[in-house]
Amino acid sequence: MEWDWNFVWEIMPTLLEGLKITILATVLGAAVAAAVGLVFAILRMTAPKPVAKVTGFIVEFIRGTPLLVQLYFIFYVLPDVGIRLPALLAGVIGLGLHYGTYAAEVYRAGIENVPRGQWEAAKATNLTGRQTWIHVILPQAIPPMIPALANYLIAMFKETPLLSAITVLELMNQAKSVANSSYRYIEPMTLVGIFFLIMSLISVVFLRWLEERYARVEER
Repeated sequence: MEWDWNFVWEIMPTLLEGLKITILATVLGAAVAAAVGLVFAILRMTAPKPVAKVTGFIVEFIRGTPLLVQLYFIFYVLPDVGIRLPALLAGVIGLGLHYGTYAAEVYRAGIENVPRGQWEAAKATNLTGRQTWIHVILPQAIPPMIPALANYLIAMFKETPLLSAITVLELMNQAKSVANSSYRYIEPMTLVGIFFLIMSLISVVFLRWLEERYARVEER
């Protein structure tokens, strides 16, 4: 089958619409993962023992099951108990919860890396628990975590084709729709690969910039 540039320009708007949904799902999923991961990490480290154990079980359970199964559960099983979510929202929640468990371990490692003296100094200055976390611990713990969290962001972006399984019209779903209706697969699938490669390279460059910026801050 020969490459058809006319067909490429014809399907490009459709694929770009799918790319926008892919990027949106990634950004929103990353925001959910960052928030959920921080909550999981703090609960495992500071909550009463029963709560910490339950949180740990939830984290390990989500980490130990495939993302695709979780997406199916959120979108297809929850309606059986009266919880119906739009496809994109279900996808964002699935991505956020799944990667939030990985982010939780990154947060936990970063928080544990903060010297114990910082906690004691905050206590000595009569800071509340909330003030200690916001003004002392997290500002020191989060910067070293950024490269690891950015790696999970790239991984999340590459996982977004799974959202096509729950009818989200992201890039891969749009490409499959175009291919199935035209019986031409080489152009849409090649373009999908190119789009993912370009976005991944941009993410890698951004990650390297973050690492270099953090290294410069550490040197000061």
